[in-house]
Amino acid sequence: MPTVPDAVPEERQWLTGWRVYTQLADRLRERIAAGTYPPGTALPSEAELCSEFGVARNTARRGLALLEGEGLIVTVPAKGRVVTGADLTALYRYQVIADDLRRQIQHGHLSPGAALPSEIVLRSRYQASRNTVRQALAVLENEGLVVAEHGKGRYVCE
Repeated sequence: MPTVPDAVPEERQWLTGWRVYTQLADRLRERIAAGTYPPGTALPSEAELCSEFGVARNTARRGLALLEGEGLIVTVPAKGRVVTGADLTALYRYQVIADDLRRQIQHGHLSPGAALPSEIVLRSRYQASRNTVRQALAVLENEGLVVAEHGKGRYVCE
C-alpha cells in the first residue's frame, strides 16, 4: 500500500515558476510592510529562507539583493541582513559620522569646493578612531559627495 507524502507545513511556502528570486523578494517585502520584520530586526538567514521557500541559496541571495538595492534592508557584518527604516538609527559609528557630514553638505553648511575638516579634527569632534573616520569619509567618496586630493585633503564635490 503506497504511503501518502506528508503535507507541506503552512510555514513552508515553496516558490516555483519563472524568476523565483523576485517572488521571494515580493514575499519578504510584504512581510516588511506588514511589520513582521520591523525596522532594526534581522531577516532570517539565507539557509532559513532556502528551507522555508524551497529555493537554492543563490536564488535567496538574488532576492535579498533586490531588497538591498531598494534600500529596504542593509547587510551588517556579524548581524546579517537588517531591515532599514526612517526611525532606525545608524548601526555603526562610521555611519553616524557619514550621515552627519552628508547632512552638512546637503544643507549647504559645507558648500561645493569647501575643504572637509581634517581627520584629526573629525576624530576629536566625533570621539572616534582614525579608521572609523576614514571609513565614514570613504562612504562619502563612494557616494560622489567628496573627493580626496592626495596631500591636500578632502573636498566637497561641485
